[in-house]
Formats: sequence, structure tokens, C-alpha cells
Amino acid sequence: MKGLDLFMHFSLPLKDPIPIFSLVLFIILLAPIVLRKFRIPSIIGLILAGMAIGDHGFKIIEKGSINLFGNAGLLYIMFLAGLELDMTEFRKNRHRSLVFGAFTFCIPLVLGYLLCTYLLHFNLMASLLVSSMFATHTLVAYPLASRLGISKVEAVTVAVGGTIITDTAVLLILAVITGAEAGNLNAAFWLQLGISLAVFAFVVLWGFPFVGRWFFKKIKDDKTTHFIFVMALVFLAAFLAELAGVEGIIGAFLAGLALNQLIPHTSPLMSRVEFVGNAIFIPFFLISVGMIVDLKVLLKGPEALIIAGSLTAMALASKWLAAFFTQLSFGYTATERNVIFGLSSSHAAATIAVILIGYKMGIIDEHVLNGTVVLILITCMVGSFVTESAGRKLAIREAEKKPEMAGGPERFLIPVAHPEKMEPLIDFALMVKAPGNGPPVYPMVVVQDDEEAREKIYAANKMMEKAVMHAAASENKVQIVTRVDLNVTDGISRAVKELLISDVILGWSDKTSATERLIGSFFGSTTDNVLQSVWETVYVCDFGHPLSTTKKLVLILPRNTEYELGFEHYMQKIVLLAKQAGARIVAYGGKQTQQGVQRFIAENKISVELTYKNLENPEDFLVLARDISRDDLVVAVSARKGTLSYQAYLEGVPQRLRRHFKDNNLILVYPEQRTAENSEPGIQDGDITLMPIQEQLRNINKIRKAVTKIFKGPQKENGEE
Repeated sequence: MKGLDLFMHFSLPLKDPIPIFSLVLFIILLAPIVLRKFRIPSIIGLILAGMAIGDHGFKIIEKGSINLFGNAGLLYIMFLAGLELDMTEFRKNRHRSLVFGAFTFCIPLVLGYLLCTYLLHFNLMASLLVSSMFATHTLVAYPLASRLGISKVEAVTVAVGGTIITDTAVLLILAVITGAEAGNLNAAFWLQLGISLAVFAFVVLWGFPFVGRWFFKKIKDDKTTHFIFVMALVFLAAFLAELAGVEGIIGAFLAGLALNQLIPHTSPLMSRVEFVGNAIFIPFFLISVGMIVDLKVLLKGPEALIIAGSLTAMALASKWLAAFFTQLSFGYTATERNVIFGLSSSHAAATIAVILIGYKMGIIDEHVLNGTVVLILITCMVGSFVTESAGRKLAIREAEKKPEMAGGPERFLIPVAHPEKMEPLIDFALMVKAPGNGPPVYPMVVVQDDEEAREKIYAANKMMEKAVMHAAASENKVQIVTRVDLNVTDGISRAVKELLISDVILGWSDKTSATERLIGSFFGSTTDNVLQSVWETVYVCDFGHPLSTTKKLVLILPRNTEYELGFEHYMQKIVLLAKQAGARIVAYGGKQTQQGVQRFIAENKISVELTYKNLENPEDFLVLARDISRDDLVVAVSARKGTLSYQAYLEGVPQRLRRHFKDNNLILVYPEQRTAENSEPGIQDGDITLMPIQEQLRNINKIRKAVTKIFKGPQKENGEE
């Protein structure tokens, strides 16, 4: 009977949240699919759908019924813009963002004021309000740039940085206009505004990272709680922004910047944040923008058409000029200019906020309000088309610029002995894995060949299911490898060869027998034997807390490491790790090594925040300990015996790392070496041929191992990695 009563009282516009939510979800599902066939961006489809179902269309849903989700979607767009920024590029290009912000604010403001004063004959306050509306813009097309994979390109970074500058300036002008209209524009007003903005910026930019770092350390495994925590901070920042006297979008953007280094771009948390935004909140916002548009205003006489046409033409022309002068200033290509123009030409949320406040205060009339609504529709469509067209060209160009990997694609092998260490090791592999690299990560369990092998394989497969689920949450591929072999080392060594592995990631073992300690082995028999039988890059990791909480990456480099075959490879991984963790790099080493690092960065045109400190004796850990805090990640580069950078003190580095930095995340890196089978002519260093000496030592070790096996036979290894 209840269902029948609902059907009998069914009427438009819809007021019940259940049919409203159901209808909007079907629009989000079908509109992009239908319009994709006509090569129309999905953003335009959602805006057009909003026009159709809104109060100015067929009045299918009640006005204001999705405002909550729409406002949340706008905040989400600004939050993602701050969260997805490459902070190294952002800091590097902050001056360019300031220049573009000045252009995209001043040019529309000046030209708009001239238009409103001399052509449309508005009064002073109306001219100032409408011209400030030209200066603002909304990143409606940013989801397109993100989907095309160009969110970290310099042109996009500059556009996003300029957006926050111009929007902040416009919203401050709005606060001044409203204060002047209310008669409150005095010294107390300026003092209150300045103090509130300073307190707000300090709380978000300093307080949020501090609280976030503490939270992620304390709550490690509850993924749902991590997501709720991030969302709570975003909306708290928006609320604090409104308390400070500016719009919530400023707070959401600053929250993205504050949490940027705590949420790696390859993490499951980042995938969840992007998924919820792209699936729910942002489409709701675009539909709510469409519901504002009223095309019937064009039928209200010539004055409405003149104002709407003038406002729209000025909005697009002034933003194009801002992008053009930015192109001239920094030598950008036409494609980069068009991306900047496409991102900065859309007017939506801040624009309608400025105009609605002016309309309610009687500063502007209905014609300007209706003309602004038409402006929103046209600029959103133009911005979306331009961004998608130019963004595709830019994405293709960036893809062609990426250097091809020498020696085939990267493949990461993670031998797992302890389930509690598995997820941090997988997270590390995903952070240092080259973006867009196809092959999966290979978690592996080696089972010794004995009468209990079947039971061990079953238990291992159950354990590895967790690895698959963890990686799937971040939309990365994982392929489980299970081996039955005489011992763990042989299983790892064979897997490295068969799977063409480039990097091996081992957990730091605490199990070391008394005999091994006497002969100088710290890791345990398996890890030490792997280092002698596997010549690819090996990382030995000890993670006590999430890598995303890293403030600074401390890199300790031994002498002559710049001559190692694997030097460039492990340096690329360290740079990627620092970028993903949002950390700066502080490298310690000798002057000659410093030159090698600087040459590597210059030749590969790498953008990274790196400080080099001269330390001729890297074994002096007491000096290092003074500069290292608990939130720093310590990465020490070591070497295998007989290699170019090997020195006797490296044998004691693992023990000393554990002793001096027991509260830090630790990584020991063993660079890739060349085996005797595929070695090339040696590297000359004066009169000494280094590579042949290295290969001869390896051959001697192989002969010694072979003789030992003949007399003793195969032995099982009891150590674990």
C-alpha cells in the first residue's frame, strides 16, 4: 500500500531523495556514453543533462535538491588539484604560476572594467564587481587533464597555481566590496581579515601535515578510516576558509597541498580518493552547474542578448590573452598555451557566487545575472573542448619524450617470508616503479622441497591473496610466484633469471645466528647468499611506519658509486621515491661522487629538490645522526665484495644503521653488477683496468662455491629474508 500511495502522489519536480539520487546516477552513467559517440567531452554531457532536468529545463528534480553534493564536488575538484600537483614542479614553477596568476587576474580585470564602464555604462561598484567576475575561473576541465595523465605537466601545474592566485584575489575583492556596501570598510575590517587569513593558512599548511603524519603512523591498517580522515580534513579546511572570510574552495585547495606529501600517487588511498571524486562528487557538481543555466534569458529582448554576448566574449578573450602573454613570457608552445587557456577559461562556481552576492545586494540587475548564466554555459563548453583537444596532443608529446628503458622493462621481485612485512614492501615497489610501466610486481614465496611442501604451498597461496587485494586497491598488477626449491636462495636466483627481474626487494631480517655474527654476516644466510648470487639491483628494507610520512630522504653514498653499472638505475628509483613521498633529498658523499650525481641530474633533466652535503667519510654515522629526525627515510648505498665502490667499512653498515637509526625507515641499496657471462671491456681508471679485476674476483668465488658443493653436497638454508 505504501508503494501505491507513493505512485499516486508522484509528481514533478521530484522531492523524494531516492528517485532523485537514482535519476542522477543514471545520468552520470549514460550521458558520457551517449555523447562519446559524438566526440563530445563527458563534462559537457553532464552540464547539458543538468540543464534538462533543472528548474530552467523540464523541472524534473526540485531546485536545490543536489546542492549538497554539488558543493562537495566543487571542493573535491580543488582538493584533487592540490593533491595531484607535483610539489617539486610546483615549487620550481611557483614564479611562473605567480606570473600567470597576475596575467589572468589583471588582464580580465582591466579589460572588463573598461567594457563595463564605457560600453555597458555600469556604475563604479557594478563595474568592479563584474570585472572581478571575469578574473575568476573554475577548474571545470581539470578532470579531463587528470584523465589524460597530464596533471603533472608544467603547463597544467602553472594553470592550477595561477587559479588559486586569481581566485583568492577575486574573493578578497568581493569581501572588500561587500564591506564597502555595508559601510564596514575601516581599519578594523582590514586587521580582522589579515589576521584571520594568516591563522587559517598556518592551521592548514602546518597543522594538517603534522596531524596527518601522526594519524597515519598510529592507524596503519584501517584503510576506510584513512579515507574518512582525509575527507574530514578537506571539509574542515573549507569551513575554516569561510570563517577566515574567503570561499571554501581556497581551503580545499590548501588541504590538497597540505596532504600532498602524505598521500603517494601510487597508493591505494589515492586511488580511493580519485575514484569517489570522479564517480560521485564531481559529476554531481557538473550537473548542478547545468541546473543554473537558463537559455530562456536570450528571449527577453535585445538588451539581454547584448549583455550576455559582451560578457561571454570578454571572458573568453581576456583569458586567452592571459594565456598568450604567459606563452610569450616562458616560451611555451601553442599546445601548452591552449591547455592553459582551456583550464582557465571555464567560469562556474566562484563566478556565480560573485554575481549572486552582487545581485542580492542590488549592485547589478537581472540582465547581468542572466548574461552570467549564459557565460557559464559557453565558457564551460569552450574550456572542455579546448582542454581535451590540446590535452591529447600534449599527452602524446609527453609520452614520446619519455626515454626507453635500457635492457627491457622493469620487473620487481619481492620474496616474502613474513606476512606483516608484505604490504610495506609492495607499497615501496609501486612507489619506485616507473609510471605507466606494464609488467606487474611479483611477490614470491619459496617453499623448501620436503615432505611438507604441499601444505606449505597451500598456506603460502592463502597468505599471498592479501598481496593481490592490497595492490588491486591501487589499480596495479600483481602476479604471485610460488617456488619449490632446495633452498630459498636458489629459488630466488632462478626466479630472477626466468622472469627477467630488474629489481629485488628483500625484507630486513632480524634472524641472525651466533655463527653468522662471528663471520660478519648481519642479515642472515638467505639475504647474504642472494647478494652473492643475484647481480641485479637489490633493496634490503626495514619499514616501521608508512613511507608517506617521510619528511626528508637521507641518501648516503660511498666513494666511487658513480662508476657502478647500476648507478643511474638506483638513482632514478630514489628520485621517484622522493617524489612519491613528497620528500626532499639530502645526499651525503665525497666531492667526486657529488659531481657524478649532478651530472646524472643534468643529463636526464630531472626536476628534484636535492641538497648535497660533502662527507668524505660516509661511515661517520655520528655526524649523520645529528641531522636526521625520526620522520626521515635513511637510504644507504652499499656494494658487494669485489665491486668498484666496495670498501671494508661497508660490512658494518647494516649493524650501525640499526644502532643509530632504529626508529627510522631504512633501505640498503646494492647496485646492479655485471656478471662474467655478459661483461664488457673494463672501465679504465688511470693505469688500472677495474672491470676485469671485478670479474676475476667473481670467477674465483664461483670456483670456491663449486668445490665446496662437490665435497659437502647441497645444503638447505634455514635463514629467512
